Amino acid sequence: MSHATLRLPAEWEPQSAVLIAWPHADTDWAERLAEVETTYVALAAAVTRFEPLIVVVADAGLRAHAEAKLRDAGVDLARIRFVELPYDDTWLRDSGPITLKDDQGAFQLTDFRFTGWGGKFGAEQDDALVAGLVQAGVFGRAAHKRIDWALEGGGIESDGAGTVLTTWRCLVQRHPEQSREEMTAILRDGLHAGRILWLDYGYLEGDDTDAHIDTLARFSPDGGIVFQACDDLGDAHHDELARMAGELAALCTVDGKPYALHPLPWAEPILDEGRRLAASYANYLIVNGGVLVPAYGDPADDEAVRIIGQAHPGREVVQVPCRPLIWQNGSLHCITMQLPAGIYG
Repeated sequence: MSHATLRLPAEWEPQSAVLIAWPHADTDWAERLAEVETTYVALAAAVTRFEPLIVVVADAGLRAHAEAKLRDAGVDLARIRFVELPYDDTWLRDSGPITLKDDQGAFQLTDFRFTGWGGKFGAEQDDALVAGLVQAGVFGRAAHKRIDWALEGGGIESDGAGTVLTTWRCLVQRHPEQSREEMTAILRDGLHAGRILWLDYGYLEGDDTDAHIDTLARFSPDGGIVFQACDDLGDAHHDELARMAGELAALCTVDGKPYALHPLPWAEPILDEGRRLAASYANYLIVNGGVLVPAYGDPADDEAVRIIGQAHPGREVVQVPCRPLIWQNGSLHCITMQLPAGIYG
C-alpha cells in the first residue's frame, strides 16, 4: 500500500455499511435501556433504507433480543449483520476504526488508543474493539494499524481531500504534555492529512468528550462548514459559539477561499434532573443518498433539517429521535461509524 495515496475519506463519499453496538444492561444505558432502544431501532430502520448495518452485540441473548425488537419494527434484517464481541459502551464513533483508503482500493483500519475520553470511564474492552472486529473477519483483507496515541473519531472531521478539522480543547486534555505543533505532526502522519485546522472555541454543556468537533462543526461537499450556532444572547453558550463562528469564518480552503458557512439553529435548553444536556444538530450522520439528522422534539428540529439538506443537496434527510441519547452526553453521530465503500460486503 503506497503511503502517499492513503487518505481519510469524507463522510459523504460512498459507504459500504454503518457500524453500531447495541446497548445492554452492562452499559451506561442500563437505567433507561428501553427508552434508548427506541432510538437504536429508529436508527437501524433509517440506516437499512440506504445501506447495510453491522450491529455489535455482547452475546447470543442480546442478538436475539435486538433481532426481535428490529423485526417488530419492520426493519429489514437481511441488511443487518450481527457480530458478537465484548464492549464497555456503545460510542462507536470513538472506539471504532478510522478507515483510510488509497486510490488502488486498499484500506487501513487506523486504531488509535481509546481511553474513555481521557480516563473518565473504563474502556479496556472498547479499546480492543477494532482488533476484535478484524479478528472476526468483518473487514476482509484490510490492513490494521494500531497507533498508541489517544484519539477518538468524533474528535476529527475530514473533507476527504487532505484537510482535517479538530478542537484544541479536546486534544490538549488528552495530551497535556504535547504542544500544538507536536500534535499537528502526529495527526498529519497518522491520518495522512495535508493540513490540520484547529478551533480554540466551542463547547456544549453536558458533553463529556471535551468538545469533540462532531458536536460543533462539519465539512460539507460544497466547500462549506455546517456548524452549531447559538442566537440566544442570554444562553451560556452564546459568546463561545459566536467566537467559534468567527474562527470558522476566518478559515480558508486549500484554494485560499473562505468556507461557505451553514449555521444550525439552537434548540431550547433540555434539562435532565436539572442538568443541561448537549442537544447539537451538528451530530448528524451522512449515509448513501441520505442524511440522518438528530431530532430533539424541539421547534428548531425542522430548521436543522432544512439547513443540513441545503448543505448536502441530492440526499434525503431523515430525522431520528435522539432525545434519549443526550442523557448520556452524546447524539446520533457519536453512536455510529461509517465504513467506506469496498471494505465490507
